[in-house]
Amino acid sequence: MDEALLRSLTPGVLGILVRRGADFAAAEDAVQDALVEALRVWPADPPRDPKGWLLTVAWRKFLDATRADAARRRREDLAGADPAEPVEPAPGSGPGPAADDTLQLYFLCAHPSLTPSSAVALTLRAVGGLTTRQIARAYLVPEATMAQRISRAKRTVSAVRFDRPGDVATVLRVLYLVFNEGYSGDVDLAAEAIRLTRQLAAAIDHPEVAGLLALMLLHHARRATRTAPDGSLVPLAEQDRNRWDTASIAEGVAILQAALGRDRLGEFQAQAAIAALHADAPTAEETDWGQIVEWYDELARLTDSPVVRLNRAVAVGEAHGPRAGLAALAEVDEALPRHAAVAAYLHERDGDLARAARLYAEAAHKAPTLAERDHLTRQAARLNARGSG
Repeated sequence: MDEALLRSLTPGVLGILVRRGADFAAAEDAVQDALVEALRVWPADPPRDPKGWLLTVAWRKFLDATRADAARRRREDLAGADPAEPVEPAPGSGPGPAADDTLQLYFLCAHPSLTPSSAVALTLRAVGGLTTRQIARAYLVPEATMAQRISRAKRTVSAVRFDRPGDVATVLRVLYLVFNEGYSGDVDLAAEAIRLTRQLAAAIDHPEVAGLLALMLLHHARRATRTAPDGSLVPLAEQDRNRWDTASIAEGVAILQAALGRDRLGEFQAQAAIAALHADAPTAEETDWGQIVEWYDELARLTDSPVVRLNRAVAVGEAHGPRAGLAALAEVDEALPRHAAVAAYLHERDGDLARAARLYAEAAHKAPTLAERDHLTRQAARLNARGSG
């Protein structure tokens, strides 16, 4: 049984059911029932047209559920189909281009009425084809908790009607949230996000979709070098660049260049340009920090994000010296996560080791992850040992 094939077919089938008039929750349940049936039947009797088979079975499952529910009697009448007869699309409501259905599904799952966590979960379930158990394991929450989250999200979007184009920016933010979760449990969410973004890029011609795909590929190319065998963090400057995935870097750069050539700059293209400059440097010392500062200026103009200004302060410190970096940092809110870590790094480069050590310890106390906390604690201990030596 080719589970990857089933997952790739899921969004197209679900999108067609929604377009035929099924509400999202009922359509998603019908598709899941059809997938279970496929897992039972296909090993012994594989269909010649897998998508057509899934669509036929899912539509019949939906109609059966509709007939069993008196509250949905009106929808059954509108559907106008007999489950005992071979299923054919109603006139004017055929499958149409698969990309259109898949694209609508992306917009539906990333609807602004959903919280970010619900949008991510629903995207993984409906577009990614993951099971509730897989998603729960990936996010390290009980399966019942994730099932409730997905159920609430399905009820929320069931009433949504698409009478205007969806928001691509919202879809991209959801996909980037998936990517940043990385890997946990038995689901590689970073790889899944790349797969879904490739699918979106095939469905819509948009430079920011290409920019996000390029950004993911460039970041993912460094994945194997980000942690040591003991799980400790390895800073970018200390990573073994010979182990970076050159094929992913080349693909990411090519996609980015094509997107930038369209002269419709967006935040993901700007982020990808920064990642490409890091990837292009043979050594950390050869990084073109001047260009990186310029791209951060563009990114700050596009987003007005305090996190961008925080990262820009690091780049300014590398390009123009730690004093310039500290001056840029002074314009950033000290309450921002990782502010103390950046300040510690810049003060260390400026030679104020005692202050840097105190700031590393403060940053470790506020670190969002255990790996970051351990890394920052080691930095504080290293400077304290130098000061007492």
